[in-house]
Amino acid sequence: MAISISVVLLLAILAVIFLRNGGLKFSHALVCLLLGFYLASTSIAPTIHSGLTATAEIVSGLRP
Repeated sequence: MAISISVVLLLAILAVIFLRNGGLKFSHALVCLLLGFYLASTSIAPTIHSGLTATAEIVSGLRP
């Protein structure tokens, strides 16, 4: 578990750095993809899923 968290933190930091630079290259996208896979295997995955589901329901309920 400690190794997974370390990798997740490292990939999260790299993703933030890449996004702040403004250019998303193939290597940057690969880091973001790996971050997603590592986050999916952590204990925070259900919370992320619930948050995204709730956000999608709120957005779909909005009337222009």
